[in-house]
Amino acid sequence: MTRAALSTQDYETFRIFLEEACGIVLGENKHYLVVSRLGRLMADEGVATLGELVNHLRQGSNRPLRERIVEAMTTNETFWFRDTFPFDILKDLILPDLVERRVRNPRIWSAACSTGQEPYSISMIVQEYLASRPGSLGDVQIHATDISPTILQEAKDASYDNLALARGLSPERKQKYFVQVRDNRWQARPEIRNRVRFSQANLLQSYSLLGRFDVIFCRNVLIYFSSESKADILARMARVLNPGGYLFLGSSESITQYSDEFEMVRCPRGSVYRVKSGLSARPSVPPPRPGPRPPVGGKG
Repeated sequence: MTRAALSTQDYETFRIFLEEACGIVLGENKHYLVVSRLGRLMADEGVATLGELVNHLRQGSNRPLRERIVEAMTTNETFWFRDTFPFDILKDLILPDLVERRVRNPRIWSAACSTGQEPYSISMIVQEYLASRPGSLGDVQIHATDISPTILQEAKDASYDNLALARGLSPERKQKYFVQVRDNRWQARPEIRNRVRFSQANLLQSYSLLGRFDVIFCRNVLIYFSSESKADILARMARVLNPGGYLFLGSSESITQYSDEFEMVRCPRGSVYRVKSGLSARPSVPPPRPGPRPPVGGKG
């Protein structure tokens, strides 16, 4: 499939389908992205145009094909400890705050977790905090979700090659938290892996089955949604956060114009949002203490 073979009508039809299916909004000049990501899939399915592909989906319940399309169009680029500062804030500000407020069994949600680097990074931070403060927290639960079943299976395996581990993970953490299972394959140790639970979720759909959370990581995700969807997602995340709960967005993302249910908490190396409900009962929290900085990575 070439740009010439991708008609304006087919592209517009596909844009509508993709936004309805998973909330991703394609710009008007992203033809090259569709061509590069769906060409092989369309050849496998024996369809000639995007319009034909979408009509085929709408005429029947072909869930595997629908999932393949969404997966092909979803960015799953991910790194360990992306941007560093959210994990510093979690360890130096948020976990001590939860201890002070006597939140015994905190729940953390990693939304759009991709292949697991973000939730496992969170689990390592929890492990390090508990090592410095034994018994201060009980069962810390990390719930990780993604729209792609294939990606989720990779995340559940918690198995990565040397190249994937080198993207943001220090050699010290690699040796401490992973065990080599093959020549070029390492798996997260049980104490890191077992703290994380995975499930499939579409951020445009209900969160009611996920329960309530004390911290949400929704980083580098909202940039793909329309303004209306961003406002809706933020409103529903505010409702599933416990009083005084925290929300992390990507370093280039902001809730300005989309939500007034959060306040920004500025820290020396970054910021986090805190839901406004229940703030009057929340004790003051000191700024993060300086600590060792893991290498800067990408998503995750």
